[in-house]
Amino acid sequence: MRFWLGGYTADMDGVASGVGMLHAGAPDDGSAGGPLSFAGEVARSDSPSWVAAHPTLDVVYAALEARGAVQAFRRTGEASFVPLGEAVPAGDATCHVAVAPDGGSLIASCWGDGRVVRMSLDAAGRPSSPVIAAAAVDPHAPGGGAVGAGTADLDLAAAARALREAAGPEYAHLLPDRDADAVAVADPDGDAAGAASDRPSRAHQATFLPGGLIVTTDLGHDLVRFWRAGPTGLRPGQQVALPKGSGPRHVVFHPSGHLYVVTEFSCEVFALAASVDGTWRVVGGTALGAGGVLPGDSAAELATSRDGEFLYAGVRGSNTLATVRVRGAGETLSPVALVDAGVDWPRHHVVVRDTLLVAGQRSDEVASLTLDLRTGVPGRVRHRTPAPSPTCLLPAS
Repeated sequence: MRFWLGGYTADMDGVASGVGMLHAGAPDDGSAGGPLSFAGEVARSDSPSWVAAHPTLDVVYAALEARGAVQAFRRTGEASFVPLGEAVPAGDATCHVAVAPDGGSLIASCWGDGRVVRMSLDAAGRPSSPVIAAAAVDPHAPGGGAVGAGTADLDLAAAARALREAAGPEYAHLLPDRDADAVAVADPDGDAAGAASDRPSRAHQATFLPGGLIVTTDLGHDLVRFWRAGPTGLRPGQQVALPKGSGPRHVVFHPSGHLYVVTEFSCEVFALAASVDGTWRVVGGTALGAGGVLPGDSAAELATSRDGEFLYAGVRGSNTLATVRVRGAGETLSPVALVDAGVDWPRHHVVVRDTLLVAGQRSDEVASLTLDLRTGVPGRVRHRTPAPSPTCLLPAS
């Protein structure tokens, strides 16, 4: 099986030279459990830290993080791409690209300045006409609760209580008490609100949901934002504020209809669900790992098992993989295990059937772990290969 490999080049203190190719077993295998090998560069570029594919064309898009731009590449052979047009500027530290299911547009997320940018795609897949969406407003700052029409604010104290209840008495003590933060938002004239800092917006991911809804994360403002595509850009809708300092990074949509959000700073997973009227709210959550994570740890990617029964979150610092079980109708999450990721700085991972592939950004390697289909827990490293500063794994079609 083949994968396109994003990575950091010298402009981001990495050793990659562009988009690479990884083999997991034979190139035409339908599984990823075989020996790993790095097959070299397929497209030279500057720090393509995230790569995404067009749904119908042989075109791949790369977020050029240091340049703050999106570059399209057209496939010309089994292991070669050429640039499709010029790189299109998006914003400072463009770190993620998501392509619409109909192939008509893409959304770039920018960590440096918080921009969410929509670009049109022509019939050849070439991006153009970047439109910057409405900027995020910190809901935890004084007056931040009034973000505008269509905004639904979350009672943070209630959310914290829901998380503690979901965790149960054995693990509730691992979750912070958010009552003080809730007071800071609810009472903008109080002392707690006056102590709020000016925090930068940090957009990090966009995901297209069924029904034309789009969700983005802002780990600087602790926001999950929902949008609809308009004639010229994105129309803001509802937003859900997570606890202050949690840092929502990436989301996955579950077959149950729930949206799961992994938080970079607090190392938690939140479950969001839509009400009958379409309003999203937090319905549960859990810390990553029954014993908690280590000080200084930061969560990275979130992925689901093939059957949707388990979630897998990478934890950088302690370099572990957290397994979380999905229970009930999808609203109940419980920690199962924290295991060694087998690499240094597990930046990204993907699940392919009974195999989990993980990119070790700082150890310059990709490793594969076998998943126990009964317990859901990853086993020891089965295969590994050197790979330059890998940051993203994209299965090749």
